[in-house]
Amino acid sequence: MGTTDEVKPAFYALERGGWRDYVTLLHPPYTLWHLSYVAVGAALAPHFHLDRMLWGMAAFFLAMGVAAHALDELQARPLRTQIPSVVLVVIAIASLGAAVAIGIGAAAAWGWGLLAFVAVGAVLVPAYNLELALHTDWGFALCWGAFPALTGFFVEAQTIRAEAVAAAAYAFVLSLAQRALSTPVRQARRERSTTAGTESLERALRLLVWASALIAVALVAARLR
Repeated sequence: MGTTDEVKPAFYALERGGWRDYVTLLHPPYTLWHLSYVAVGAALAPHFHLDRMLWGMAAFFLAMGVAAHALDELQARPLRTQIPSVVLVVIAIASLGAAVAIGIGAAAAWGWGLLAFVAVGAVLVPAYNLELALHTDWGFALCWGAFPALTGFFVEAQTIRAEAVAAAAYAFVLSLAQRALSTPVRQARRERSTTAGTESLERALRLLVWASALIAVALVAARLR
């Protein structure tokens, strides 16, 4: 068994220090995975607008991929980055603020109903990642699975229909599967400093990242024809 320095805290973590810490902070595979839910929701809407989907994904990238992960790293340094705490706070505030600004602009352009999603998202990021509320497997699946899919659909359709609920359920269940696989992997790497016994789980996670991204690409491509 290696030491903590010999075993990376995540399979996608780069060597510590400098710009590499900021790349690791984004949890790139998982951010891609959860952004795919926005695309799936958008692609299932009755009317599809590529620009709306891209703005929605940009907002979620800032709120979830950047702000949420910065707050998560602020809590006990799970990725063991060397990013100063004050920088993490600034990153979180600036990114979440930018995401909210995108949401408000989108609501003004496409429908004020979006403000409800903007408000919920602005609350979920600090509530979940500072462990104030919903910090459970089901909370994770709701915040970063069902919510992105529903939002992606609503951005396009300005309403919620049966297919939106089905997409949210898909994202919710798949996010629960992600947690079931990632929790033992995370504990092994970060708490026991080993990858022994978790190789198959980690391989499944890598494959699911690609599967989720590819189904999103396929759905969006079908709408662009």
